[in-house]
Amino acid sequence: MPRLARFARLGRGLDLPRVGRAVRALSLGLTRERRLAGEGYLDRPDSLAAYLLFYWPISYAQVRALLPELPAPRRVLDFGGGAGPAAFACLDAGAGEARLVDRSRPALDAARALAREVASPLSVERRTVPGPLPDGSFDLIVVQHLVNELWAGEPDALVRRVALARSLLSRLSPGGTLLLVDPALRETSRDLLVLRDALVAGGAAVRAPCLFRGPCPALARPADWCHAERPWEPPRLVAEIARAAGLHKEALKMCAVAFASPGEPWPEAPAGRVLRIVSEPLSGKGRRRYVGCGPEGRFGLSLQDKHVGPGNALFGQLARGDVIRASGLTARGDGLRIEADSVVVRLARAGEPAPSAPHPRRGAEGERPRSPGGASRSPGP
Repeated sequence: MPRLARFARLGRGLDLPRVGRAVRALSLGLTRERRLAGEGYLDRPDSLAAYLLFYWPISYAQVRALLPELPAPRRVLDFGGGAGPAAFACLDAGAGEARLVDRSRPALDAARALAREVASPLSVERRTVPGPLPDGSFDLIVVQHLVNELWAGEPDALVRRVALARSLLSRLSPGGTLLLVDPALRETSRDLLVLRDALVAGGAAVRAPCLFRGPCPALARPADWCHAERPWEPPRLVAEIARAAGLHKEALKMCAVAFASPGEPWPEAPAGRVLRIVSEPLSGKGRRRYVGCGPEGRFGLSLQDKHVGPGNALFGQLARGDVIRASGLTARGDGLRIEADSVVVRLARAGEPAPSAPHPRRGAEGERPRSPGGASRSPGP
């Protein structure tokens, strides 16, 4: 991540305790007290410095982690993106050009200066956000850490967010993607999933991560929500600031939904019982448990230690976001039990695109390979 290295060099000689306090104040104001949401905090020098040195690298890394699941874009719009971490992430991943739109002049000045330094094809435009959209169409529109701040607490927030999302969808090129990313908090995640349901009810197709085409099952119980997680080793400066602020950033966590351009159908799920793992490993005496969500809905999954075998051993190695195919399961209450003779196959790791059909020449990880005559061979280790 070349941009992160540049920011790390800015950290030499910094007053880390002061930066840590500013980061801590941002964290409290945006994720707990929520008093800074939508309040123009990037116009304040201390807040902008804290954002650039800490949250900019994290936001950049989040988008870089999500991009492999999406079609490669040529033309990108970073809508309401502050100092442009999403725009730079897309450019570094191979996009041909990016346009950054935001209302904060200091944040745009910082993005413009960085673009000059590294000769990136980034154009910067100051606009009221939300407001009239820039002209043209885009292969990818990213709205990162903004939706949750728009009209927060207002009774018509959902209606206005739906209208904004639909206007953004209308600016996509054929085959394009609208990527919405918000913090992985219960409140902000559930709000984004409610928006997802409203757009899906209106005909929008989800490109990632959802395999279920109906109302999000994570909203059925008030205590549940859904988010993505990717392993991440933060740059040295980010780790030092996190320690100074009393925060933990050992992984990237975000709630993200990618919508396909209008008229594009949902991706077809692979054959069989396919599930995306949507939880961390859950503790249980003598067993391994996860929550999975697929075309049939959301289920608890469990495997007792005494039933671990060559066909299902992969179950104990899964991570949040992995896509699996499982056969030979038994329904138990509102969940599914993996038996001794069940077979668990990993179709995609977290961060990889979920396949729409098995590849004819490459078996999925954990799958029993087939001989030319179709007979099943014994599984490998």
